[in-house]
This record gives sequence, structure tokens and C-alpha cells, in this order.
Amino acid sequence: MTSTKEHILDAIRKNKPQGTQFPYPKIPLFPKNNQDILQEFKDNLVANAGTWYDINSIEEGNNKIKELHPQAKVICSAAVEFQGNKDLSPLTDSHQLENVDVGIIRAQFGVSENGMVWMTEKDMIVTSLGFLSQHLIILLKPQKMVRDMYEAYSKINLQESNYGCFMLGPSATADIGAVMVRGAQGARSLSVFFM
Repeated sequence: MTSTKEHILDAIRKNKPQGTQFPYPKIPLFPKNNQDILQEFKDNLVANAGTWYDINSIEEGNNKIKELHPQAKVICSAAVEFQGNKDLSPLTDSHQLENVDVGIIRAQFGVSENGMVWMTEKDMIVTSLGFLSQHLIILLKPQKMVRDMYEAYSKINLQESNYGCFMLGPSATADIGAVMVRGAQGARSLSVFFM
């Protein structure tokens, strides 16, 4: 007596079209927005509770970090442009980043249709930096922008790293009492520095 599962699979095998190959469906070219790509990114980032700043030098960036987060005691940077006061290189356990006030990471590119950035484990060095930091500073070259998720997925190579993520604004939830809470599962704020 065959199981129900085997019965179903046998029926599928018997009724499968013979000698017919069906091509994969073609992905259509979706109409693109005509808005300036950088401005669209900025608008969508702000709509998702993120902030952005044009930063012209390391000194200006350091001053902006102090202005945004004057109470920060532990700053950890995975980006070569900024020096934090907590070094990532000796860390062996992601829990060692539990006290990070400000995490700084350089993203590979931004997606203008939603204000997201793409980062991999190589960009974060320790992946928990992007999630345990109280506040995130994301460095992004303004020229490193794609229009939509179709372009984004054609740009990333999932074979190059073990982990990657799209990140959009600070963490938020409104599960309890329909009240918006920022920083529920991750960073309380996210700022993009265009440099």
C-alpha cells in the first residue's frame, strides 16, 4: 500500500507532459521612474525614518557623528574612513558588540525605489555590528545607486559571500497597541553619509 504522498507523486509523474520543454517566463522591463535617482533614494530613506547628510571630509563626518550622538561612549567602525574606539579585529563572538552605541559601515550600493542599502559580511566585518548597534551610520557613495530591486538583484553575487542583507531605516515595530516603537529589534536610528 502506497502512502498518500507517493500516490500524489505517482499521479504527477504519470501525467507529466512528455518531450515538452517550457521556457522560463521572461521578466518584463518595468517602467522606470524619471525622478533623479539620488533624490528618490533620499526621499524614500526619509519616508522610512532614516536621515541623510552630504559629508565632504572625514573631519566633517566626525563632527556630524558627535553632533548626532553626543552621548555615545562606544563607537565601532567597519569602514576605513572612520576610527572608532572599539576595534573589530580581535572580536570572536558577536555578543561582544552588545555595548556599541554607534556602528559605522560602508554599504556597497543603495536602491532608490525604497531607500535601502546592500551590505555583506565583508562590509560589516562582524555581522552583528549592523544589528546590535544602537545607532547606525551608513557610508554610501552617491554614484553607487540602482533604481529598483530588479537592478539590485542583478548587481549582487550571492556566491561571493556567506551573508548579505538589504537594510532600510531604523528598526521598528507597531505590534503592541499599534504604537510605533523604534529600535525594537535593531538600531534606533540610521543615518546615511554620502561621501
